[in-house]
Amino acid sequence: MPDPRQILAAFLPLVLAQAAGAGMLADRYTPGASYYFDHFDPGQKPWEPGQNLNIEEVFKNYQYYEIVFDRDGKGITVYRYLRGSKEVSEQYQLLPDDSLRKK
Repeated sequence: MPDPRQILAAFLPLVLAQAAGAGMLADRYTPGASYYFDHFDPGQKPWEPGQNLNIEEVFKNYQYYEIVFDRDGKGITVYRYLRGSKEVSEQYQLLPDDSLRKK
């Protein structure tokens, strides 16, 4: 029978890495609050939303993005605006390696 300490030692780094990755962005952003950005690139690895701008700064742009972090901190909803009108929304899951996967 395997020693439970060996099993724990084998899985602990994986659990800690996943917890660190999932909580890092959630620690900097309030779940459910809207954040505005002038660009959005879901292919970045690690994904970083960029500099948060206030609505007045992005509203004067032809295109901007609103990102809302899910309550559990494991996903985001991205709204794209063109000329001030909401055009499209997409949902992404935040992965442990700080990348995004479309839901």
